[in-house]
Amino acid sequence: MLHEPRFWTAVAFFLFFILFGRKIWAPLATALDARAERIRADLDEAARLRREAEQMLEDATRERETALAEARALVEHSLAEASRIAEDAKREAESVAARREQMARDRIAASERSAVREVRQVAIDVAVQATRDALTIALPAETGQQIVDRSIADLPSALSSRAA
Repeated sequence: MLHEPRFWTAVAFFLFFILFGRKIWAPLATALDARAERIRADLDEAARLRREAEQMLEDATRERETALAEARALVEHSLAEASRIAEDAKREAESVAARREQMARDRIAASERSAVREVRQVAIDVAVQATRDALTIALPAETGQQIVDRSIADLPSALSSRAA
């Protein structure tokens, strides 16, 4: 056993750790503790960043839902407004059509009245001319003059009786 190289390697190994173990162990433990603390800090930072990211996601989701709700409300309002404008335009068009129809009827009625007046005037002119022709043929010239003179003389009394 004393002549065995494994034995002396094991003894050297244990002596090395006994002599230098404390000097190596303290910095090694400090380095490991520092690394553990750094990892713990990184994990805390990662957890904090995750919480912030989740909060930002919730905020973004909430803002998206709010924007969608506003967009829906805006679309509904726009549709209602468009419907109202279309209804107003329809009523206005019906009103304009009714006014134009009434104007056309008024023009037709005025044209009818004008035509009736013209026909009456022509009928009166024809009747007067026919009466003149008939009287000229039927009555001698002196008798016609006497009728006119008598009519002119009776005119004031006829007008006064009509006014009363």
